[in-house]
Amino acid sequence: MGRVTDLAAFSALLTDEGQALLAALRDYDPSQELAVASRLRRDHPADLVTAALAQARLRQRAVAKFGASDAYRMYFTPNGVEQSTRASVGAHRAARFRELGVRGVADLCCGIGGDAIALARAGIRVLAVDRDPLTAETARANAEALDLADLIEVRCADVTEVDTSAYDAVFVDPARRGGRGRVFDPEAYSPPLSWAVGTALEAPRAALKIAPGIPHETVPPEAEAEWISDGGDVKEAVLWFGTRPGAVTATLLPGPHTLTGRGLPNPPVREVGRYLYEPDGAVIRAHLVAEVAEELGGGLLDETIAYITADELRPTPYATAYEITDRLPFNVKKLKSLLREREVGNLTVKKRGSAVEPEELRRKLKPKGPNAATVFLTRVAGAPTMLIGRPA
Repeated sequence: MGRVTDLAAFSALLTDEGQALLAALRDYDPSQELAVASRLRRDHPADLVTAALAQARLRQRAVAKFGASDAYRMYFTPNGVEQSTRASVGAHRAARFRELGVRGVADLCCGIGGDAIALARAGIRVLAVDRDPLTAETARANAEALDLADLIEVRCADVTEVDTSAYDAVFVDPARRGGRGRVFDPEAYSPPLSWAVGTALEAPRAALKIAPGIPHETVPPEAEAEWISDGGDVKEAVLWFGTRPGAVTATLLPGPHTLTGRGLPNPPVREVGRYLYEPDGAVIRAHLVAEVAEELGGGLLDETIAYITADELRPTPYATAYEITDRLPFNVKKLKSLLREREVGNLTVKKRGSAVEPEELRRKLKPKGPNAATVFLTRVAGAPTMLIGRPA
């Protein structure tokens, strides 16, 4: 389907007939798509039915990121659903911009408008720019659908040619997917990270959304680096300019809970204590395990593994605590015997520093019984070890 046809099909969705179709498809079951499509094509053009069904599927997928209230009013492209910022993360970033005194943001590579929506809801004026005509039209439709068009101006243009001087901040979300899938080299982003950094350095304030796996050594010295997780899942990293050069933070949502690095040395390796703490992924990506270990009065099980052990139970948003009941050298037969003896049927297997796949181990163990346990496959001072415990 060509771009012109895409735009034509999308425009048809915005007509009264298209809107009625989308409303009728809100709760449809995708497994019944053939039957639904056949029924609808009796009364509606085939192309419009196809476009409405595709949009209905995208809206259902988008609920996880945007919530049902917004997702079923918004419009998406397949890439837009995949690459758009989760609403909770966008709201956090918008709140930070607002706290910095920002009143206008040039949102470059705006996609379907997820960040523009969050910024506008924070009361910030937005210029949303994307070079793809269909994507720009989608962003424009979303601003209208959510009653934010007064604050969001959408422009279809090459972001490298846009004058952002009228705005007191820039936000850049380069495309990190190419024709062959995810792109890992920041210079292969579209536009390249070097261009985005140059643009950020020219603005009073700026934020660049990047992949959370970016090597720390590639972070520019002028930037503050923030890793963000939501519900325990690492979502993205952000380079902030015009804030705190060299600072490193981990932000956990909901909350937000933000931990700032203090440049601590690696924690000591120590014997297994009563508790094991599993740091949040954002803490690990931000290299802030030492800060959490200090807060917990703990040390590491192994110098290369981000599991913290301690003798006391201390509440922290930055790590999940488990009480350890058993420690065994890695041995599947012994583990199977122990779990059978304890009547463990609800088994969670976690691993760090082990080549064993959790699902493969579960198949071998065949857990049965009313009780629950968590098994950690890891190393303790270099030795393959199994730790058995439960959430504290």
